[in-house]
Amino acid sequence: MELDFETCRKAATSRDSRFDGVFVTAVKSTKIYCRPSCPAITPRAENVRFLPTAAAAQREGFRACLRCRPDAAPGSPDWDVRGDVVGRAMRLIADGVVDRDGVPGLASRLGYTERHLHRMLTAEVGAGPLALARAQRAQTARVLIETTGLGLAEIAFAAGFGSVRQFNDTIREIYGRPPSQLRARRTRPELASDTEQQHDEGVVAVRLPYRAPLHAESLLAFLGDRAVAGIDSVEDDGYHRNLRLPHGTGRAVLRPEHGHVAATLHLADVRDLAPAVARCRRLFDLDADPVAVDAVLGADPALAPMVLKEEGVRVPRATDGFEIAVRAVVGQQISVAAARTVLRKLIAADAGLFPTAEELLALPDEAFAMPEARRRTLRGLAAAVTAGELDLDGGGDRAETVERLRALPGIGDWTAQYTAMRALGDPDAFLPTDLGVLRGARAAGLPDTPKTLAAHAERWRPWRSYAAIRLWRMP
Repeated sequence: MELDFETCRKAATSRDSRFDGVFVTAVKSTKIYCRPSCPAITPRAENVRFLPTAAAAQREGFRACLRCRPDAAPGSPDWDVRGDVVGRAMRLIADGVVDRDGVPGLASRLGYTERHLHRMLTAEVGAGPLALARAQRAQTARVLIETTGLGLAEIAFAAGFGSVRQFNDTIREIYGRPPSQLRARRTRPELASDTEQQHDEGVVAVRLPYRAPLHAESLLAFLGDRAVAGIDSVEDDGYHRNLRLPHGTGRAVLRPEHGHVAATLHLADVRDLAPAVARCRRLFDLDADPVAVDAVLGADPALAPMVLKEEGVRVPRATDGFEIAVRAVVGQQISVAAARTVLRKLIAADAGLFPTAEELLALPDEAFAMPEARRRTLRGLAAAVTAGELDLDGGGDRAETVERLRALPGIGDWTAQYTAMRALGDPDAFLPTDLGVLRGARAAGLPDTPKTLAAHAERWRPWRSYAAIRLWRMP
């Protein structure tokens, strides 16, 4: 990926935190790489290089700054928005697919050869899938070292390393010191709030950074209105969510705070730390660039007042794409409250976890408190996911997945677009026939018929999903 030197230089000189995660500053004289917002003395221009990812810097022999922690920056909004193969690959790597299935498994899900995938990633982000996964393992290991009491050997395997020696060598190479010295840092006062809860096995507290501003109230209100007892809830201390993870179950408590979301993760298997973090970040849309979104939406006089009043509204996404698709089908032509009642009955047999596609197919007819046609639609959806025809968790092409959804009996454009918005993370999905969107458009003085609103919404590209969330919030 081409990075303009002068633009990056200005961002780093001004310590602009909006660029954290977009690139890293690699200092040739010290062999250290930093966030653009690092508070250290700005190096001379001839001593710096700008690289697209931490993995690219590590690949070229730079080690992470222990002051600004560039590996803990928000993810790049480029990969968050992009629906092409590189964007999909970055999301799957963040979810731990390479650690679980290797590069062949990642390439298979994306439909490319390993060689071609490596070539595309290296060209775009400066590192191949193995290097990107290695950088993530190192970050996961650092979090476990500094915030848990697990033994270092346990951490090595929990983070995905093949051996303790590989773990030691990687940590020393990336952080410039052995794991034992990183562990000594966890007694520092600024880490105390993150370690107070580390008494129970499998409990990890981490901070999930985001690009300001973040309108937390809208996130919690949206998720709270749609919470289903036994699965998720909004309480005084934040959003509670049960998780189905690759190696077991988990539970997350997410509390938005200044500059980060405080996440307390209860994991049956600590190998699931990286996927749990990736899914929580995705759920709260923490890799978005709210300034870029609000600039486009705020340019419309009809939306400008609400953008000014509520800056940084995000799109609540998903920890489980299949769940969102089921919620979309269940919510067809009924209220949010009615949909919650139907979903409670659907999951009654499952202890705190939303059913998988296979489990839904096995449910008796009595579990579906809905018309027969909708029950058939849900079973058709589950059958397509089970057969591998639909990938709703980040690996599938967005446009192709939407078309495959529309091809299923009982699924129209509204259901497909809602699923694209929340399950696939499409920032430009739109629902011009939705009654709530039309009601919000009328209140904002916008065209209020599906055809005229869809035409007006063209000026909101590529952020129409965010416009829909704002229209839903109109009184």
